[in-house]
Amino acid sequence: MTKANSPAGSGAGRGTGPTLAEALRQAAAELAAAGVPSPKVDAELLAAHLLGETPGRIRALAFTDVSAPEGLAELVAERAARVPLQHLTGKAHFRYLELAVGPGVFVPRPETETVAQLAIDAARRVEKPKVADLGTGSGAIAAAVATEVPAAQVHAVELSPLAYAWAERNLVPLGVHLVLEDLRTALAQHDSSFDVVVSNPPYIPEDAVPNEPEAAEHDPAMALYGGGADGLELPLAAARTAARLLVAGGYFVMEHAEVQAPDIARLLAADPAWTAVQSHRDLNDRPRATSAIRRPAPGASTNEGKLL
Repeated sequence: MTKANSPAGSGAGRGTGPTLAEALRQAAAELAAAGVPSPKVDAELLAAHLLGETPGRIRALAFTDVSAPEGLAELVAERAARVPLQHLTGKAHFRYLELAVGPGVFVPRPETETVAQLAIDAARRVEKPKVADLGTGSGAIAAAVATEVPAAQVHAVELSPLAYAWAERNLVPLGVHLVLEDLRTALAQHDSSFDVVVSNPPYIPEDAVPNEPEAAEHDPAMALYGGGADGLELPLAAARTAARLLVAGGYFVMEHAEVQAPDIARLLAADPAWTAVQSHRDLNDRPRATSAIRRPAPGASTNEGKLL
């Protein structure tokens, strides 16, 4: 995108429109009035996107008389209409990554970084780990594992063709094996061969609607709703697939809603496929993930303990 008014260059002049500082103040006020949770930050990020600068550089430029970039008012109006910031900039930050995202794919959330960390920690305890990400969406978790555990062989599964296209952009350059498959039947040729399976499946109950307009109106429905009155159809399907894919002693971790934590822990603990079921809290100290270890079949040799 062309940089407007070239503010980073020395001697950048003052245009006829508002200064950057004035435009940022106006944008933050407009976004705050629209209920956007972080109006000042979003205004700075939109300006940074237009100018090809970092947010820190934008804050520094706001102390000068440099002009606001062309197109900022239009982007602010879209953000005020609760179009996700990531759809306007075309990118989302996740751990150490910058991912390509847009319409048709679930925008990764900071809470999922905790789930990724659990999978990464488990993979690092294996010399050459084989890892599966079920319902990869944009590819956020799979990309994090691939970049932070270089020895890992990572497979990612996605059913939505639109989300698959975004995941392809993010994962193919990292050497991740991406397949267009249903997580319920995925990777059938790889049964009992994975050391780690991770999933952030759809889990919202069918009659629940997300509070945030960004999610309710822009995240794809098939990435949100888990099926059934409790939203647990797809999460439990992911657990069954994980049990099929994992070696004995392999590690499974899955994200879910806070209110689902007791039911998921109870159901996994009652399943003979699993042992060492454990709930995990996210950055906001909410129980948002559950892990378990694949129990060996009776009489089978076991790797149990290598991931504990």
